[in-house]
Amino acid sequence: MPNPMRSAADSAAGFRYNMEELKKLRNGIDGIDDEMLTLLNRRAEFVIEVGKIKRQKKSTFYKPDRERQILERLAKNNKGPFPSDALKAIYREVLAASLALEEPLKVSCLGPLGTFTHLAALRHFGSSASFLPEDSIKKVFENVESNKAEYGVVPIENSNEGVVSHTLDMFMDSELQVVAEIILEVSHNLLSRQTKRAKIRKIFSHPQALAQCRGWLEANMPGVPVAESTSTSRAAELASKDPHAGAIASEIAARMYDLNIVERDIQDSRRNITRFLVISKEFPHRTGADKTSIMFSIKHKPGSLYEVLLPFKRSKINLTKIESRPSKRKAWEYIFFVDMEGHIEDRKVKKAVDALTENCLYLKILGSYPQGSIQ
Repeated sequence: MPNPMRSAADSAAGFRYNMEELKKLRNGIDGIDDEMLTLLNRRAEFVIEVGKIKRQKKSTFYKPDRERQILERLAKNNKGPFPSDALKAIYREVLAASLALEEPLKVSCLGPLGTFTHLAALRHFGSSASFLPEDSIKKVFENVESNKAEYGVVPIENSNEGVVSHTLDMFMDSELQVVAEIILEVSHNLLSRQTKRAKIRKIFSHPQALAQCRGWLEANMPGVPVAESTSTSRAAELASKDPHAGAIASEIAARMYDLNIVERDIQDSRRNITRFLVISKEFPHRTGADKTSIMFSIKHKPGSLYEVLLPFKRSKINLTKIESRPSKRKAWEYIFFVDMEGHIEDRKVKKAVDALTENCLYLKILGSYPQGSIQ
């Protein structure tokens, strides 16, 4: 017959052993954290010295090609179990904080703060950057052109709603370069001071966000009126002032305006991707995994577009995007925007682009930059 006193004693001994083992493991983790802190500060000392050299040479501080090399090398060398995506996210903050030690970055973005453009800029440059939100894409370009900001972040296209035409139009008169792209998986959330959607009587959001959630709204909140706002962040601000209002916005907007996330991921498409461009006066060096963007207008004659695109076929260059826009300068004249794989310093890319001049009225290289990955 089992002895209840012995069973209780064994349980107590097992509990003490588990607690001692847990304490030992936690001490081990604390020791590793202390080592990481020492190494991060040692890394910072190297960064400060690099900053001094860059100042002497009057070199640019932010190097997207160098940043990509660091992230890819770490992901390649990661043997697990720590996930590579999380590793990249952590190191983006490390790189951003390091960059702030060299020279604090000023980044202009389409605002206000809390929008998806701000979120994209935050993911790319990290929280150590200084963000200057603007209410128009034009003002973002102007901030960079006037040196009020070193970089700008603007939306260029969404996987469901298509191209942001105003961004394309701005490149026609601007000398700024595309130095990086940010590909963000957009997650729309229903925010409110309420905790249950049945108590929400009105919903605010930006027209594009409303369009991306139209199916969900019709199925889950029929009859609830929706109102357009200038941004998703502004929608969250409006909802914060009305106890019976909701907003479709980002998680960062929920934190900024102290709102509850009533429903998550309400976008109709599970893969709702928005691409953003980072603009600057710089021109990044090749990394081996790059993209080049150009714009051109062609002669108004049969077969002219075919003739322009033929050099890319011959050089086996993959075109990842082609978009046309009215030039707004002459009736029936169109400007074409093209993205291709490769860097303008690559021999075959340069050769293909040079061949365009024979059939183009106008040609402009918008930039060559590292290819982005979904964040």
